[in-house]
Amino acid sequence: MLNAEQIRAARGWLGLSQDDLARLSGVAKRTIARFEKDLSVPYERTLRDLQSCLEEKGIEFIFDGSTGVGIRIRAKRGRTVRSSAVK
Repeated sequence: MLNAEQIRAARGWLGLSQDDLARLSGVAKRTIARFEKDLSVPYERTLRDLQSCLEEKGIEFIFDGSTGVGIRIRAKRGRTVRSSAVK
């Protein structure tokens, strides 16, 4: 499952604000903000919406089993150009 650190890292790399991500994904800014502050965990559908939106922008999420452990940026030709593990 995606975690707050992955969402924050993805937004940071893409230069997106919470407002931007909310507009692009259709997820309420308040939901994103609460998730990123570890105050709540969104519904699975909401996490899928966030993941899909960020993947469309070139983010690949890295998982160890079902645990989110990092992100990487997909190059235009499908190559990965950089990656980052999150705590």
